[in-house]
Amino acid sequence: MSTGGEPDTDGVAAHRRGLLRQMLRVRRLEEKCVELYSAAKIRGFLHVYIGEEAVAAGVLSAVAPGDAVLATYREHGHALLRGVPAGAIMAEMYGKAEGCCRGRGGSMHLFDAGTRFYGGNAIVAGGLPLAVGLALADRMAGRPRVTVCFFGEGAVAEGEFHESLNLAALWRLPVLFCCENNLYAMGTALGRSESQTDLALKASGYGVPAWAVDGMDVLAVEEAARRSVDAVRGGAGPYFLELRTYRFRAHSLFDPERYRDKAEVARWVERDPIDALRNTLEASGELAPAQWAAIAEDVDAEIAGAVAYAEAGTPEPVGDLTRFVVSDRSAP
Repeated sequence: MSTGGEPDTDGVAAHRRGLLRQMLRVRRLEEKCVELYSAAKIRGFLHVYIGEEAVAAGVLSAVAPGDAVLATYREHGHALLRGVPAGAIMAEMYGKAEGCCRGRGGSMHLFDAGTRFYGGNAIVAGGLPLAVGLALADRMAGRPRVTVCFFGEGAVAEGEFHESLNLAALWRLPVLFCCENNLYAMGTALGRSESQTDLALKASGYGVPAWAVDGMDVLAVEEAARRSVDAVRGGAGPYFLELRTYRFRAHSLFDPERYRDKAEVARWVERDPIDALRNTLEASGELAPAQWAAIAEDVDAEIAGAVAYAEAGTPEPVGDLTRFVVSDRSAP
C-alpha cells in the first residue's frame, strides 16, 4: 500500500495480474468450447476469439457497470468479461434452458440485459446502429453512460458503418466504436476489400477522434480505452479505436483456412497477448510462479464448473417452441 503520495505499486501489480487472469479466462473457456464442439456437444456455428483476448480485457476494464456493450458473433469473451457467468454462457452453447438466452441463441447470440450486454450480433455491422440507438436514448434521458460497440474490420465495408459513424458524430452521441482489426473478414484480407486500410484514418473522416492501438498489448489497449471512455462520458462525442489484433484460429470451426499462410499465423502466435503480459510481469517481479499457478488453477476450476453446470442443464421444453416467437393470445 502506498503512503504519502507514493505510487501504489502493489495495487498496480494486482491490477495487471487481474488483466492476465481475465485473458486466461477467455482463452480457457474457448479452448474448452473447441473441445466440446469437436465432441458434438456444442452444435451450430462456433467462432472463437483465441489470440484477441487483450482487446476485450483491456477495453472492458475501462467500462462502468451501467454502460452498454455490444459485440459480434465472436463474443464469448466479451460476455464473460462483462459479467455473464461462465455457466450461463456454456449452458447457452449447449442449448440448455439455463443458458443466458434459455438456449435459444447459442454461440452467436449471447445476450444478457442484467449486465447490459446486448449481443452477440450475427449480422456483420449489425451492432453499430443498435449502439447509436442506445447512446441516443441515454443522451435524451440525460444518463451519463457510454455505449461500447465491438465489430470487426469487415464491418467497415458495410453501409451501417458509415451511417452509424455519421449520425454519432453529427449528434455527438456517447459511443466508443472499437474496431477489432484481425486483418481478415472471414477469408478476405483487408487489402482486398478496402482501398484505405488505415481504418482509424477512415473513421476520422467523420470528425471522430480516432487512433490505432496495438491490440496484442492489453496494457496499451486499456490505456487507450480509459482515455476514450473518459472523453466520451465527459461529452466529447464518439471516439474510435482501431485495435490491431489477430485470431490464431480459423474464422469458424467449419473454415478450412486456405487464405492465410501458416508462417504468418506463426509470427502472430509469437506475440500471444497472454504470454506477453505474463513474461512482462515475471520480469518485473510482479508475478511469482506460485501466483501464476494459483491463477491458472482458479480459472480451470471456473471452466470445469461451467461445463458441469451446462451438462446438468435441461433442454427447453418442446411445448415452449413458439414462446417469445409468437404472441400468447391467452395473456390478458
